[in-house]
Amino acid sequence: MPKVRIEKKSRQHNEIAKQGIMFNKDFGQHILKNPMVISSMIDKAALRPTDVALEIGPGTGNMTVKVLQHVKKVIACEIDTRLVAELQKRVQGTPLQQKLQIMVGDVLKTELPFFDVCIANVPYQISSPLIFKLLLHRPFFRCAVLMFQREFAQRLVAKPGDKLYCRLSINTQLLARVDMLMKVGKNNFRPPPKVESSVVRIEPRNPPPPINYTEWDGLTRIAFTRKNKTLSSVFRQTAVLTALERNFKLHCSLHNQELPNDFSIKDKIETILSGVEAEQKRSRTMDIDDFITLLHAFNKEGIHFS
Repeated sequence: MPKVRIEKKSRQHNEIAKQGIMFNKDFGQHILKNPMVISSMIDKAALRPTDVALEIGPGTGNMTVKVLQHVKKVIACEIDTRLVAELQKRVQGTPLQQKLQIMVGDVLKTELPFFDVCIANVPYQISSPLIFKLLLHRPFFRCAVLMFQREFAQRLVAKPGDKLYCRLSINTQLLARVDMLMKVGKNNFRPPPKVESSVVRIEPRNPPPPINYTEWDGLTRIAFTRKNKTLSSVFRQTAVLTALERNFKLHCSLHNQELPNDFSIKDKIETILSGVEAEQKRSRTMDIDDFITLLHAFNKEGIHFS
């Protein structure tokens, strides 16, 4: 047993000697080291000298120092205090020091300040919640250039009928225009991750569509639980019927409406679906307009998803 500990310890020492700092896999730390990729991401962000840029997970600052040269200010969000120290050391005593603000902590739990552009090599395990935190952030930002795991990036841009089309695709595309920019191989990182990466550009729709996003999210959550099944089949599930009946009864009580004795939530939902010719549709082939039509039809009849 002691032998294993010694080997492990010496391996760690070798890592520290090689890299100068140990990277924490719990935080998804893979430092982007290729300056060409960094320059390309900065070009795609079309930074302006008056911009405030938000960077998430700056790591050792390879991208940060480049972004600082193009903008008025960089707000860097970093959870690892060791990397914060590295970043501070890197700009100390230079003109860039005054332009850098570091927020220490978990970006998902942090109140984000105003920013014009977001640029980041995103820790992959926070990809989905981070996207929606950014898209629901106000005031609006101009655009975000973000590095994700390749399959996640492909889901963001997937269209109806694509194999990877899912709730993430339609929810993101409702709130933003998303474009795939470039592929980035795993050897561009230190240490290399197990997966390939891609960079996407996200531009929030401003103004956003006139939809209650909580309602929309509730509808797509149900519809995409079984994206290959017909909506008629998906909405016949007991758990779905129970939740919608509870919401409908609440709606009726708030609006002083009496429920008929022979009321059936199942019949009501089937009537709504057939009214917009959606009972045989499947989520995997439905676009944003299809879901907007469906949501309006449900809400008009007092069926709510929040």
